[in-house]
Amino acid sequence: MTSWMMNVAFGLFFLLAFTGLFFFVLTRGALLMRGFSSTQNSAKSHVYPLYSEMGLIKLVDFQPIISAILLFQYHALVSKIVTGLSTSSLKNKKVLITSCAFGNVIPRVVDAAVHSGAKQVLIADIIRNELVHAKSKLGQYAGKVAYVEDNATAMTQEPGCADANVIFFLLHELPHDLKEKALQEAGRMLAPGGKLYLAEFHRPEVAVLRGLSWLYFKIFEPFGLALWDTHDPVKCLNAMGGWSCERSTYFFGNFQVVTATKQ
Repeated sequence: MTSWMMNVAFGLFFLLAFTGLFFFVLTRGALLMRGFSSTQNSAKSHVYPLYSEMGLIKLVDFQPIISAILLFQYHALVSKIVTGLSTSSLKNKKVLITSCAFGNVIPRVVDAAVHSGAKQVLIADIIRNELVHAKSKLGQYAGKVAYVEDNATAMTQEPGCADANVIFFLLHELPHDLKEKALQEAGRMLAPGGKLYLAEFHRPEVAVLRGLSWLYFKIFEPFGLALWDTHDPVKCLNAMGGWSCERSTYFFGNFQVVTATKQ
């Protein structure tokens, strides 16, 4: 192997190692450190610094990075939700986005909701910095969007306040008991006939992908593996009763979008 090839290989290895360490420190590493602090039992103790510190939010929220993390399936996942909203009758109704997310999902969801006639889009997140960051992306919709600091597992909004509720890659970050609470609250916020659009990781069909995903969750996202079995969102919603669920999977089953209608 020539010297330039060795240098390139070493550079790529260093870049990947640094990236992995960076995300570990700001995800699971932070949770481990909090286990020794007095904040471990607070309502925000499961939230990574990556999603709470404004400097880190701005550093990481770069569309190519977010798309790469989701194996370049980001656009397809968001498009599934946007299509659902665009084909729904939302005239004079309210759409709820439960928890902010990186990338362009929030602008695209807001745009689809507004063009479908929604009178308001309510964005709720437990972290104020996430709301401030989301607002910076939505200047053209200022009169149509409201922002509220609220907890996805214990919402303070009126029951049945929304006709559509979007949750984009939140469940895998929640401790297992909070996953069920978040789904219960998502349903409580919806009016009868309302739709929940939920995007998440899913158990891959291909063995190699399944092994790599298992390793990823073990290192970076310790609460994510439960989505494969005990806390599969469709299984949880069906167990609660009162839902009609459809699931679409992407990239050999590695990701999913659940569209659940409240009966």
